[in-house]
Amino acid sequence: MLIDYHTHHVRCGHAVGELEEYVQRGIEIGLSQIGLSDHMPLLHVNPAEYYPEMAMPMEELSRYVEECFSLKAKYLGQIDVRVGLEGDYIEGWEPEIQRIVEAYPWDYVIGSVHFLGEWDISDFRQTHNWEGKDILAVYTQYYDAVQKAAKTGFYDIMGHLDVIKRFGYKPQPEQDSELLALEQAALEAVKSAGVAMELNASGLSKACAEMFPSRRMLERAFQLGIPLTVGSDAHDPKKLSENLDQARKTLYEVGFRELVTFENRRRTMIPLAAE
Repeated sequence: MLIDYHTHHVRCGHAVGELEEYVQRGIEIGLSQIGLSDHMPLLHVNPAEYYPEMAMPMEELSRYVEECFSLKAKYLGQIDVRVGLEGDYIEGWEPEIQRIVEAYPWDYVIGSVHFLGEWDISDFRQTHNWEGKDILAVYTQYYDAVQKAAKTGFYDIMGHLDVIKRFGYKPQPEQDSELLALEQAALEAVKSAGVAMELNASGLSKACAEMFPSRRMLERAFQLGIPLTVGSDAHDPKKLSENLDQARKTLYEVGFRELVTFENRRRTMIPLAAE
């Protein structure tokens, strides 16, 4: 079985392609399951005053869900459509996030930390915020948010766990022991919460040139028994499943023999074959 559990479409403002184009592309390339997982609407900033094209407008959320379920029914027997959401964790906005998570019959919800306050650390337009910062202190704040996100119980899958490295800003080599401790604490929080993780292949095309998370985090996740799924984080139908062959190969090398899938927020393991 081939799966891709992390995709975005035109509603979010920074992706191209309609939902149906992703589903049709998934059929074309032989996916067994495709996860539709667009960004949760912005909650803690005013979309009209913030950076444009960050996430779907709140009024589009119900339409998104309706279209996902319509496609699930339309393509039944051709591809298994799983209806998901990438639900940002924003500290202090837990009640608002919970309302969205509980309002719809998701198959799964990805928990991702993009925001440290009003700074989206994954947005290329906001890299100036790194200027003058203590990089290790930013990483500490980020991984603290990851731990808090895992503990909420809102999420089924923790997304791109070390996306903080996306633009190549990393602590100094001599601070690696401190970084390792931060990564370890985050992974242990994921394990304690009973949450899965994704191996997000999109990092290979970013400045960090490495999947999210790193191999050493994958190896520790395997030791801890954290289940993994895979996602391309495609923002264009043409990029659906991009680099997932490498993601599956890496997971197999680490020792994983199964991938986790979700339906109605219930977990099912499927075999991971050697490439």
